[in-house]
Amino acid sequence: MSAVELVFIAVGLSVDAFAVAVCKGLGLKRFDLKLSVTIAVFLGGFQALMPCLGYFLGFEFQKYIVAFDHWIAFAMLGFIGFKMIRDSLCDNQNEVSVGTELDYCELSVLAVATSIDAFAVGITLAFLKLDLLLSCLTIGTTTFLFSIAGVFIGMRFGSRFETKAQILGGVFLVIMGLKILFEHQGLLG
Repeated sequence: MSAVELVFIAVGLSVDAFAVAVCKGLGLKRFDLKLSVTIAVFLGGFQALMPCLGYFLGFEFQKYIVAFDHWIAFAMLGFIGFKMIRDSLCDNQNEVSVGTELDYCELSVLAVATSIDAFAVGITLAFLKLDLLLSCLTIGTTTFLFSIAGVFIGMRFGSRFETKAQILGGVFLVIMGLKILFEHQGLLG
């Protein structure tokens, strides 16, 4: 596999994390570098870790994981999406500023949900006998950069549209969970 192919894989894996970062950025009134880096470290870190797990555990557990990984991602993204919608509606009524603090448990769930596909990539890396360290660093770094950009983009839209943007972000996470589920069920191409 060439370096260009690896970068394309990394970009493909980063798309879900980018979408989550946009959703997290929707609640920000202004760009917060520390918060953005924290989100990016979680998302990029899990994207880098999961191929390693796939690489070492994949041969043994592939048949068990593939059977239900899409259900896990669907449940996690759906739960967080509905929670985001509910919180934005409640926060709007109480005039509470959203997005200024991180819920590390929620962020961990989102990071796992968006990185399950990277586990499968780790299995592929093992089969192809590719450089694990280079692959994981490329995937993690790409996701980190996409996540920083996603938070910034989300903040730009969120500061203009506030509650509507938060609701839209929650709906988007639910749709992303459904997309993953439908793709694995063969209902989407």
